[in-house]
Amino acid sequence: MKFLVVGCGSIGERHIRNLKLLSFDEIICCDLRTDLLSRMKRDYNVKGTYTDLEEALNQKIDAVLVCTPTSLHIPNALAALEKGYHVFVEKPLSHDLEGVDELIEKADKKKLTIMVGFNLRFHPNLQKIKKLLDERRVGKVICARAQFGQYLPSWHPKEDYRKGHSAQRALGGGVILDAIHELDYIRWFLGEVKEVSCFAGKLSNLQIDTEDVAEILLKFENGTVAEVHMDYIQRAYSRSCQIIGDEGTIHWDFNEKTVKLFSAKDKKWWSFPEDTFDFNDTYVEEMKHFIRCITGKDRPPVDGKEGKKILEIALAAKESAETRRIISL
Repeated sequence: MKFLVVGCGSIGERHIRNLKLLSFDEIICCDLRTDLLSRMKRDYNVKGTYTDLEEALNQKIDAVLVCTPTSLHIPNALAALEKGYHVFVEKPLSHDLEGVDELIEKADKKKLTIMVGFNLRFHPNLQKIKKLLDERRVGKVICARAQFGQYLPSWHPKEDYRKGHSAQRALGGGVILDAIHELDYIRWFLGEVKEVSCFAGKLSNLQIDTEDVAEILLKFENGTVAEVHMDYIQRAYSRSCQIIGDEGTIHWDFNEKTVKLFSAKDKKWWSFPEDTFDFNDTYVEEMKHFIRCITGKDRPPVDGKEGKKILEIALAAKESAETRRIISL
């Protein structure tokens, strides 16, 4: 099986490294940055490097991994589908809805796979939470909180954060789209979102033209309410979730690698640690799943249609912050 990786920044390099780890050596790359292409050739012995996407897509390949800035996801994915290739698109699916329906329709018509890269779906802690919720271990869920924060300049310390896509609105940056994982997994846990309200903006001294803080309120169709916090500010990486039900509470902390459950019935806390877990495993399992999908053995946890729904929540949050209104979905 042969893969084309479009975009050789940090996430593209990670996928190349993991494909090699999974014994897939037939990899070619496309990027405008010739220095990155040279490094992919040197460090990973990729089979070909291209600066022109059309030329790269004309090679004999099986699937395309789109790892470019968010604003380029849809045109690159459409080009890959047009050539008849399965497509893995890094999250989020796009920075707006233009071309999204065309992408979904084209994939359906050609019977090709689209999988959006929400690697936290493969995190064992979050999978445990989903299982506990499905088993109704906390009863009816009343409310929830999810939060993520990390200082933007520390994301890729060898790069100038001001030149990255996160810092530039035109490239689809901003913490709401960057931290869309939180919107994805809270919807995975609690169901469809009905209404969105948000305060967001650039509040720090970071040299960016995107929002660096967002406080998002979600109301779900089942009546549950949730708060999602995101920021580019926290100097210590922070990611956690709390789910409050009428019969108990679930708490997860990324850094502790542990899910905790308080049971009102048992009147005690239960702990479910994953001490041996490495975060890169989420990306490895994600890629294994994509390969199963394109070989007809499984279905994407987030396909084009699901990716669109998650994107709509993020865009509603942006709209709410700009208009100071509650947005109905």
